Amino acid sequence: MKKGLRLTVTEARPHTLFSFGTLMDERVQTALFGRAVPSSSASLVGYTTRPLPITDPSVIAASGLDVHLTLECRIGSVVEGAVLRLTDRELAAVDAYEVDDYARRRVLLTSGESAWAYLDAKPLRAAARIVIVGDSIAYGRCDPHGGWAARLAATHIAGNEADHRVFNLAIPGSTLAVVSEQTPALLDPRRPDTLLVAAGINDSALPLGAPQAQGDWLARIADSLGSLAATALGHQARLVVAGPTWLDEERTRDYEGLRFTRARALALRESLRVWCDENHVDYLDMWEPLCEKTDLLVDGLHPDPEGHQVLHRHLSALSR
Repeated sequence: MKKGLRLTVTEARPHTLFSFGTLMDERVQTALFGRAVPSSSASLVGYTTRPLPITDPSVIAASGLDVHLTLECRIGSVVEGAVLRLTDRELAAVDAYEVDDYARRRVLLTSGESAWAYLDAKPLRAAARIVIVGDSIAYGRCDPHGGWAARLAATHIAGNEADHRVFNLAIPGSTLAVVSEQTPALLDPRRPDTLLVAAGINDSALPLGAPQAQGDWLARIADSLGSLAATALGHQARLVVAGPTWLDEERTRDYEGLRFTRARALALRESLRVWCDENHVDYLDMWEPLCEKTDLLVDGLHPDPEGHQVLHRHLSALSR
């Protein structure tokens, strides 16, 4: 049971929640909501289930089980379940009921209806086919081994050679606006279940001499993220946003006619984190691994091979 969750939200429109396990049990519904909730049969393509051991006594008491199910990506598989129609308060009660191994995310049902579902809280652990989009750091500039993305691909594919794939489509110089425009056409032939957006430092850059106004550029970032979320959902892919990496401001003030400042990079980092939190999207913070480690940056922006290795270890830890 998640601690500290407040259930004082107001009642409003019903929410659709795809259930494939204990939430379909009327005894569990009655324990959580005081009633059996309206439901209808539904299915989810592109996923299978695997067992998840439960240790929280209150969750075990409500369900009567110490092993629940969690979803795992698998092309060609289908999970049968039900759509529950919940109030705000009931959805909050389910958030409290589900253990921290789950995260509530949007999925697209076979019917074409969008619904909430509780997925593995570690998005890359649950992934099979990953598409990476982003800028030069995601591309692997300054590392002949291909950067953190190539290292991620090697370990991910080694885990399941038959089913796992990673497609690195990052382009140096890209911003989120460019990525959101170009990504839709890239996904169909690659059939991803996970869209990893490396939201890099380019979104914080200013031409030299330009004012540092905040509002408009952060609003545009939110618009780009919204577009990417819609693209991912339309392809039954889970959106994962990786934030910017640390920069050495003293070495980047006039980088190729652009100005990079730590203040704007931190504003970008916080804006991404808040947007992801508000929209139930996975956010991977990439700032801390290189923080104050200026020797691991070739030019104040781009990690050297060791810096990319540090970033990869950080991502691996978030995936376990």
